[in-house]
Amino acid sequence: MSPKKALVVFQGKLIRRTWFNDEWWFSIIDIVEALTESQRPRKYWNDLKKKLSDEGFEVSEKIGQLKIPAGDGKLRATDCTTTKNMFRIIQSIPSPKAEPFKQWLAQVGYERVEEIQNPEIAQDRIKQYYEMKGYPKNWIEKRLRGIAIRQDLTEEWKKRGIEEELEFAILTNEITKATFGKTVKEYRDFKNLEKPNQNLRDHMTDWELILTMIGEKATTDITIIKGSEGLEECKESAADGGTIARDTRKAIEKKTGKSLVSDENYLQPSKPKRLKKDSDENPKH
Repeated sequence: MSPKKALVVFQGKLIRRTWFNDEWWFSIIDIVEALTESQRPRKYWNDLKKKLSDEGFEVSEKIGQLKIPAGDGKLRATDCTTTKNMFRIIQSIPSPKAEPFKQWLAQVGYERVEEIQNPEIAQDRIKQYYEMKGYPKNWIEKRLRGIAIRQDLTEEWKKRGIEEELEFAILTNEITKATFGKTVKEYRDFKNLEKPNQNLRDHMTDWELILTMIGEKATTDITIIKGSEGLEECKESAADGGTIARDTRKAIEKKTGKSLVSDENYLQPSKPKRLKKDSDENPKH
């Protein structure tokens, strides 16, 4: 699950979610905080759990401990539940935001079903998100194409035994280091990205996005042709793919006389545009 797909926004509050057992599961702590604005949402939820149990709500059966990104970017287990069960929990939270939140929850809970039936809807939502943030259209087109290429690559890795998040990160690092001469962390530092939720690719220039696509597309094709299996063999293919992108980068730099590895980013894009009345409800992909 991409970090952006795992985040949605309600009235400026980030709500984490994860796709599990063919439906969305939402972080209860995040929802409690959004509805109550409590400074201690975890304690509020612990007290509410006791109340719900007394009322006959089978907490142990309705709630699941699922791993979702925490504030430090690491996956940590937290209480989550489905859209249906979240409606029941909301009934026990006195808040003027309860009704608008129910409408919002029904919408974002259904979005994944829509996206599965028609993938173009998901792409339109991503495009709308970046337009709202003020990114230029030609940049958005490259970013969307890069997402599609990345998905093809990760699907290929999954077929070849790559399952753990750490292994995906290791392979991505191989491509990035070969392409740009920097690890992902070094690149993030270079662009002054300090927050864990700041996606490196969202702060890349046009050329950096293009080179990233070249590296990942080459890696996908090489992985298939070589029949790479497991982490070590996939690492070799990733390095080969990144090397192709690096050679492309160096050839362009030689002709233009300037580096394509840039500390430019989109930390402060142009003023966000209001696209729709419900734009705050659109998920971050």
